[in-house]
Amino acid sequence: MKFGFVAKHRGIWPVALTCDTLGISRSGFYAWLTRTPSKRSQANEQLSAAIHSSFMQSDRTYGARRVWHDLLATGYRCGLHRVERLMHKQALRARPRRRSLPVDRGLRPVVGIAANMLDRQFDASAPNQKWVADFTYIWSAEGWLYLAVVLDLYSRRVIGWSMKPEMTSQLVADALMMAVWRRGKPEAVMHHSDRGSQYTSEQFQRLLVELGVTCSMSRAGNVWDNSAMESFFSSLKTERLARQTFRTRDEIRAEVFDYVERFYNPIRRHSTLGYVSPIDFEKQALLA
Repeated sequence: MKFGFVAKHRGIWPVALTCDTLGISRSGFYAWLTRTPSKRSQANEQLSAAIHSSFMQSDRTYGARRVWHDLLATGYRCGLHRVERLMHKQALRARPRRRSLPVDRGLRPVVGIAANMLDRQFDASAPNQKWVADFTYIWSAEGWLYLAVVLDLYSRRVIGWSMKPEMTSQLVADALMMAVWRRGKPEAVMHHSDRGSQYTSEQFQRLLVELGVTCSMSRAGNVWDNSAMESFFSSLKTERLARQTFRTRDEIRAEVFDYVERFYNPIRRHSTLGYVSPIDFEKQALLA
């Protein structure tokens, strides 16, 4: 460690002065400087480069555990603690997660409110059994842009989304129709959302009936009843949106599309799925 400090700062302070201050010999320092790195040091250098590459490819969002799974998938054999240590040495740190709760002040007709049939059972044994949905809002200089998402709990894959400048029932209906277009008309699927006025609206409730979809809704004011959806929005904002300032709504649309379709669905390792991406999880299930 002392020799490394001297080497790092020899362009600032004289080597002799630094060595004397640290109580080490100059000859020892120069011998260390010309010594061939050990096999362990060389392996750590190679591993550090792979760690840095994984971290950057995740858009600086992966912590040590996801980076570790990336390395294992590419053939490296190493421990999690070693990855943590080398990430710390390179000052690679994932962005901290900041949770915020969406607020909907619309009217909620009692007739459109369904029971909480999901009841926090967030596991599914096959695709198209349980879909969860919600919407959030993102600020730009042009004003708010609202994003509605439908997520399949089986693989945590985003199967439907919609973006509009207005917070209407059409916003959530469009997200549901994209999910149906991608998955086909479901035979027996549960659609779970909160009690927002968009989901309790006559238009949306009629659409669910026409599609044969069972409606489930969270209890009033209980965000944990739809925590899987909240987790997705938290990841989206933490990993992609929170560090940016958007001039236009189109800039937001481009970022959301890129995050969902280029990164989250095909690449991002999901802890609930054993650290594989939603698309890879579905592919592996088909081969099993």
